[in-house]
Amino acid sequence: MENRNSKEAPGIPLSRKRRYVRCALAFSIFCGCFLVACASPSDPVERKPPVPLAVKDLAADQSRGDVVLSFTLPKETVDRRPLAELPTVEIYRTGGQAGVPHGPAAKNGTNSTLLVTIPSAMVDQYSNQGTFRYAYPLAASDFAGKDDQTISYLVRTRASEKRESADSNVAAAHVYAVAKPIEDLKADVTQTAVVLSWSAPEQNLAGTASAITGYKVYRTSPASGAAEGARANAAPAQIGETPAGSTTFSDANFEFGSNYVYDVRSVVQAPNGALESADSNAVSLTPKDIFPPAAPQGLEVVFVPAQGDVAAHLELSWAISPETDLAGYNVYRSGDENVSGTRQNNELLPTPAFRDMNVEPGHRYFYTVTAVDRSGNESARSEIVSGSVQASNQNTP
Repeated sequence: MENRNSKEAPGIPLSRKRRYVRCALAFSIFCGCFLVACASPSDPVERKPPVPLAVKDLAADQSRGDVVLSFTLPKETVDRRPLAELPTVEIYRTGGQAGVPHGPAAKNGTNSTLLVTIPSAMVDQYSNQGTFRYAYPLAASDFAGKDDQTISYLVRTRASEKRESADSNVAAAHVYAVAKPIEDLKADVTQTAVVLSWSAPEQNLAGTASAITGYKVYRTSPASGAAEGARANAAPAQIGETPAGSTTFSDANFEFGSNYVYDVRSVVQAPNGALESADSNAVSLTPKDIFPPAAPQGLEVVFVPAQGDVAAHLELSWAISPETDLAGYNVYRSGDENVSGTRQNNELLPTPAFRDMNVEPGHRYFYTVTAVDRSGNESARSEIVSGSVQASNQNTP
């Protein structure tokens, strides 16, 4: 019997048509899921810029003409993820109270002034084992005409240009106006010392009269042949000090041929102890020995008659030179008292004695002696003495 309500298409059984529909539906669902899964990773995801943890241990102390700021560099972000690199450091002067963190509103307020920014690439130059240390120089504007002031600082760090860290704790330093640096230090080399001299600074960093109590002298000794820039890598050592009224110092503990760099710092007395100024202009020098020894003394000439195979001759002797760097002696002879004569020895004489075998009977000879140091400096000639050998071979003065 014919079923007239059937919607089956001619020539296609109903059961097969249902299977086709089910397969098409399943395939559509699979493709949809696949497309959704493939598209998910490429969907835009909002990423927050990394924000370093706020610094909590900022400290500020005066060192000579600087305020030294130090703190521990943050290693993590606020969401406890490690920082990929050292953060940029921003140093601010602030009117806040020491030890009290600033709130978010203070970041854009007028009571914080950016002093310096240290880029991330340069932070390692100021850090050691995670501790950041930066010396910020004091200026007249920091004192406003007073010899002492309290200055407060805070720092922020950033790992992104979009957002910086929260403010650090506020650190305060009570600073005193040390003397302005000496600008005219000079050095003169003598045979026994390097003599330093300078002018006393008339003003301190605040622009008022400088109450100097004395000076400290420092010397750096870079390795021989090092450039002047080696001063930055060598630690200066204090070699002396002078009272306030003295602006000269003699360094007798030096060696010719060695490299030295000198600087002098003024000292003022602050309530918490003595404070030194910044370094003076640096004086770098390598002292050269251009100073000849003293002329030998006590030169004598003695005639020695012929004995056996030894011909008659003249023997010279003189006092031992007291020079500590003596290399030897030279002997000069002339046939005329008014002529300087020629050197008789081919090499320096190590002892104060000389035997002149090249003499002729009946002639008078005039002698002088010089001393030579290890730098090749030759002394003036000694007093002139004379001797002769007579034809009769008798002793003559």
